[in-house]
Amino acid sequence: MANPDLQAAASAGTLRQLPPSAFTAAALSARNASGNTAMHAAAKNGGLPDLPPAVITAELLSLRNDAGYTPLHHAAVGGHLDQVPAGFLTREALLSRSNAGYTVFHSAAANGSLGQLPANLLPADVFELRTEVGNSVLHEAAENGALDRVRPQMITAKSMACQNLAGETVIHTAAFNGHLDQIPRNLLTAESLAQKTSSGDTVFHAAAISGHLGQIPGELFAHESLVASSKSGFTPIHAAAETGQLDRIPRALLTADLLLTRNDSGDTPLHAAAFAGHLDQIPPELLTGDRLACRNYERVTVLQTAIDRGFADQLPEQFRPKPQGALRRFLSRIGGMRLPFSR
Repeated sequence: MANPDLQAAASAGTLRQLPPSAFTAAALSARNASGNTAMHAAAKNGGLPDLPPAVITAELLSLRNDAGYTPLHHAAVGGHLDQVPAGFLTREALLSRSNAGYTVFHSAAANGSLGQLPANLLPADVFELRTEVGNSVLHEAAENGALDRVRPQMITAKSMACQNLAGETVIHTAAFNGHLDQIPRNLLTAESLAQKTSSGDTVFHAAAISGHLGQIPGELFAHESLVASSKSGFTPIHAAAETGQLDRIPRALLTADLLLTRNDSGDTPLHAAAFAGHLDQIPPELLTGDRLACRNYERVTVLQTAIDRGFADQLPEQFRPKPQGALRRFLSRIGGMRLPFSR
């Protein structure tokens, strides 16, 4: 076969079909439009065992593509670090950084393949390595749902409290991405959930904004945690009302004063629920006339918000607008005219 496409063969898993003469250093290091080589493709797709052992060298495993990733990064992404000959798994090679500051350790953590590295290559300081945005190895694992594949002794209160450049702890990252259930229960405390990012968001904010409030143990909810305000005046209870998670809050805490908490615009969680169509998550006995008449700083009531947004059917029956009469329907059809003195 003349000039075989090694990258295509590596991606297709057909490297074994090629003659030994095809595997030259020049062919293995030839780059495509993204700067990837056949070594990158083989490493990512589990094809390193299909290469003649003599052609797997430190030099070829350290080639960087246009984004700065080496074949070792790609082996980590594909979950094939265990195919790399042990002699090439050195601390120096694993510390190779991409353009964005991702080491092979970060890529392995993000893709659940840290466990493929020998324990002696995973000392505590590895978990303090940072990307360009300040993410630790554990931030990457938390974001991608791979914390449960990190050695338990590496998951501590200190490592979970590590902050990236935005002030997000590993627990914030897990909450935002729906992976709080991978964090040991003893590390989910009132203190760890109250830690704030640079913008003032707690873990409750992160979980409520992203729709994962149900992953926080019920006993950790408290009035103060739900009304904690970020720098923009946003609270977890507003986020919960907006994202439809009021039913995730323990009923004993879902009180009138909580639902009347104001943000910087004067909106209450009732306004947020009315706007997003989640008034049906609020116990009917809390939807009284005076609460539905509560106005924000623009003088808009909860009642009017629900009607304007098309969610009048979620209001208690006595507060729903009456069906339009024939004349009002006719005027609406011809241009939205109003009857004299109509509201």
